[in-house]
Amino acid sequence: MESIKRAVVVTGVGATTPLGGDSRTTWDSLIAGRSGVRTMEHDWVDEVDVKIAAEAAVDPDTVLPRVQARKLDRSAKFALIAAREAWRDAGFTDAAGVDPSLDPDRVGVVIASAIGGVTSLLAQYDLLKEYGARKVSPHTIPMILPNTPGANVGLEFNARAGVHSPASACASGAEAIGYGIAMIESGRADVVVAGGTEAAICALNMAAFGNMKAMSKRNDDPTAASRPYDRMRDGFVMGEGAGLVVLESAEHAARRGARVYVEAVGQGLSADSHHITQPEPTGRGISAAVTQLLNSTGLKPAEIVHVNAHATSTPLGDVAELKALRGVLGDDMDHIAVSATKSMTGHLLGGAGGAETVATVLALWHRLAPPTINLDSLDPDVEGDIVRGEARALPDGTIAALNNSFGFGGHNVVLGFRTV
Repeated sequence: MESIKRAVVVTGVGATTPLGGDSRTTWDSLIAGRSGVRTMEHDWVDEVDVKIAAEAAVDPDTVLPRVQARKLDRSAKFALIAAREAWRDAGFTDAAGVDPSLDPDRVGVVIASAIGGVTSLLAQYDLLKEYGARKVSPHTIPMILPNTPGANVGLEFNARAGVHSPASACASGAEAIGYGIAMIESGRADVVVAGGTEAAICALNMAAFGNMKAMSKRNDDPTAASRPYDRMRDGFVMGEGAGLVVLESAEHAARRGARVYVEAVGQGLSADSHHITQPEPTGRGISAAVTQLLNSTGLKPAEIVHVNAHATSTPLGDVAELKALRGVLGDDMDHIAVSATKSMTGHLLGGAGGAETVATVLALWHRLAPPTINLDSLDPDVEGDIVRGEARALPDGTIAALNNSFGFGGHNVVLGFRTV
């Protein structure tokens, strides 16, 4: 007997990013075309070549109670803040984080991080070297594990259907949302909080990515450094923060009279099996992920009017992504408004898929595609209609959008959303 996939909708969004401490201020900044990239002011900046990053607009330590914050890695703090916003936005009570109307055995959490608690690990190692073993925090292990952002959110909402933390580099946040969709489709859960978080701006990571020649070195012009599709792009800008959504079965949402943003149509997954860091130049794996999404969900290319592209501002990746999309979608690409929001937020690594899903959901909800900033001279190899200059209105009627996320190791995730 063939199982029936349950319809999934998005009923809540939450974010804390380089553009704002919540989803509303982040969205307003995206539509206004503001950059969140700044010169860093850490005491280690002089030691590294890249001195710019997109740090969170609101320090999580100013939001969370001190007693709670001291036990959490920065990535878990971001996740908790975004999760609380998304939970409230979905219409659930936040009294002690638990809604009495929910069955905890039907609530899940899927929150990913690409790197995990690296800043906590390094900080505690410094204490060990300087002061000895007794100075190492007893909270160190729970702080550094990559599953603890999700675990802490699961504790917050008494989630018992499953708490998961997929790791697929910069595709992690999107894969988490895809996993959450699948949990509801299969009947494992009625409500899932899903997305990604990252807090990896530190000397080690900045030096390592810099030595890979992966990051922009426009230290003299931070706000113009992240420039997807521009001829003069020279690498990504490191960002931090979290983006989460509340996914819910359509039936459960209707039963409680919830406001529904969009339908979460499904996901497409693939692997390049090409190189540990370089994208497969023809975009074969991306094409496979898009094709899988279309075939498994019935989503039609003609319905797709918007793409929030992975577009990190790297010479190879930006072009390969669009070529892959055109290879699958054909002439339908001509009516798709492509936005590269990393031009404003920088690259949140494992948090990117979550934050960009929030942007994609809100783009459909407001029927407005954010602009791609810093695009002064379009690369002639770009095969798409890039939203430039100012936000662009999206058409009326039933429309759909894609959110693309790709990661080191050749991970490809494409999420599909549709208006209701």
